[in-house]
Amino acid sequence: MFDKILIANRGEIALRVIRACREMGIKSVAVHSTADADAMHVRMADESVCIGPPSGAQSYLSIPAIISACEITGAQAVHPGYGFLSENANFVQIIEDHGLTFIGPSAQDIRTMGDKITAKDTAQKLGIPVVPGSEGGVPTVESARKAAADMGYPVIIKATAGGGGRGMKVATSAADIDVAFSTARSEAKAAFGNDEVYMEKYLQKPRHIEVQVFGDGKGNGVHLAERDCSLQRRHQKVFEEAPGPCIPPEERARIGKICADAVGAMKYSGAGTVEFLYEDGEFYFIEMNTRLQVEHPVTEAIFGVDLVREQIRVAAGLPLSFTQEDLQINGHAIEVRINAEKLPNFAPCPGKITAYHAPGGLGVRMDSALYDGYSIPPYYDSLIGKLIVHGRDRPEALARLSRALGELIVDGIDTTVPLFHALLAEPDVQSGDYGIHWLERWLEENLGA
Repeated sequence: MFDKILIANRGEIALRVIRACREMGIKSVAVHSTADADAMHVRMADESVCIGPPSGAQSYLSIPAIISACEITGAQAVHPGYGFLSENANFVQIIEDHGLTFIGPSAQDIRTMGDKITAKDTAQKLGIPVVPGSEGGVPTVESARKAAADMGYPVIIKATAGGGGRGMKVATSAADIDVAFSTARSEAKAAFGNDEVYMEKYLQKPRHIEVQVFGDGKGNGVHLAERDCSLQRRHQKVFEEAPGPCIPPEERARIGKICADAVGAMKYSGAGTVEFLYEDGEFYFIEMNTRLQVEHPVTEAIFGVDLVREQIRVAAGLPLSFTQEDLQINGHAIEVRINAEKLPNFAPCPGKITAYHAPGGLGVRMDSALYDGYSIPPYYDSLIGKLIVHGRDRPEALARLSRALGELIVDGIDTTVPLFHALLAEPDVQSGDYGIHWLERWLEENLGA
């Protein structure tokens, strides 16, 4: 087992990893920018190293600075958290070239699943159902028109190197295809330095379902059921739950086994998430995230496992601490993402926290790096906390979420808490009857956003 782990991240996910390390008797190293000198993850870690100025590109994304921090502190392994360098295959290779351990999958698996076209081809070969789409990229508008005509409208054009909803455009008819194609390519080029795009059938009312998987790197894989992340704004998740309220047990077992068998066949190491669109009883693969997800706590809640602890164990060469038979769902869990944003336009709202009180009680977990007097810097993602609740069933979890939101106090800035109060009053949310487009329509109708 490792003696010391460096966390190449910040905020609540850095705290999450530090806590797992502490419980395992492992020393932790925090890295931080000058803007994060007073951040909670810096205060809680056993050691800390400043790695650059406020800009993420010059600090949390600086591979030489992170390697130097490992050498200075004697850290043996690096946990990437999520975001930043967590899915950067080059980073993984450099980590390993310096005799360190990356707590996550191999560089090759990250490369394979990081390119949307290669990932889709790989998924098909592994027996995972995929969305009907183009065979490979669509390099010209003529090829885009032909592919769309072959599969039928509506279609969605996506960046092969995409993520976070960038480089994605929908064409509902042949008249839309030229503009959608050129816009998707230009956005992809600006965001990822790669303008290659591909095309898929655009489903009308799908849900976003993701299966949590775990591999030991030796050919064994398990699944930890699914999460429903259908409530999204601009392809960004805001409300996640497990298990999915619309997935029958037999379908859960079927798709779970397909995904577990796939990661076993890949000899995949660590945590991963196989993401699907789900409509009319059918699953369609869209991508695989080769890292821990923001919403992993809802899975931890219903299974009673520590996914970060398991990541560290597997990276150290230890076997999984549970089998598929050990994993039995207990109740229902929901997570909402609390962002420092001002409604109705969701404008970032950094500033000083004048009062902070986390909710508590049975079945309530608050993952946050906030504290009274903390100044949220303007340089990073606006996520400031995740409120997770667990109940015996979905109605109890919803009631517990409403109660916990009422207890949460974050003064000094605007947050998205009012959004969740409003959503919990909606009959569709109460019943779980919504797809991935539901929230954007609701926001337009109710907030004009």
